[in-house]
Amino acid sequence: MASAEGPIAALTREFSERMAKFEAEYLNKTPNTAAPDGTPSLAPDYLEFKKFIFDTLECLQQQMETYGREIDAQEMRSRRKILLVHGVPEQVKEDTQLMVTEVIQNRLDLKTFTASSISRCHRVGSRARNSGHRPILLKVRDVNIRDTVWHSKTKLKGSGITLSEFLTKTRHQVFMAAREKFGVANCWTERGYIFVLGPNGKKHRIVSHRELSAIGEPASNSVPCPAPASERCPAPASSRSPAAVASKASSAGPRRARAAIRK
Repeated sequence: MASAEGPIAALTREFSERMAKFEAEYLNKTPNTAAPDGTPSLAPDYLEFKKFIFDTLECLQQQMETYGREIDAQEMRSRRKILLVHGVPEQVKEDTQLMVTEVIQNRLDLKTFTASSISRCHRVGSRARNSGHRPILLKVRDVNIRDTVWHSKTKLKGSGITLSEFLTKTRHQVFMAAREKFGVANCWTERGYIFVLGPNGKKHRIVSHRELSAIGEPASNSVPCPAPASERCPAPASSRSPAAVASKASSAGPRRARAAIRK
């Protein structure tokens, strides 16, 4: 979605700058031309043309946002059965399917979960020295199994292992921005949607930066708890922390994400 907004926004800014420069030069050359109220005026056909251009750009912007939202929603639906498992120690020769099954059975106390419940299970992200443990992409065969695992994640508290949803790049960026603005405790995700507890205590469901901006500003007496630095700004590969690797995995673009899912 962000890539769709970029070119139109840049074009709008460039057009505004060019028109402002043209108007300034025009008014300097024709200081005696004035409107009925005494202010300098421009030709009506020019003003009409300017309005037409801005209306057209706004229409294009809205269309691009609509298309971007549809693509993003479709991509998120393809990740509906996927979770990311963070903090599982990485070994040279490992069976990620067996490791994840043991975590879910023992730590989440879900004895009915077996290896046959898993459709795909593998590490994501490139392996680099001192990069920490890469997250494990877990895709299950049934969405109900996924939801059961997800809603049991509080049992992992204190274990060093966490679960997160495999958000699209756009939604991951919005989620990070929301946590930075309103605090970690006031932001969470559920089924690919981002929920934010606003300054008035109202819960908002969002998926875009525009919707995040519409919530308003945090209350002045509340100090947001910022996201970890590794999630706000990825560290160099040689010193990237597990949280940063997880952040990169969650923000993978559609092409990389599909490749990871099919792996």
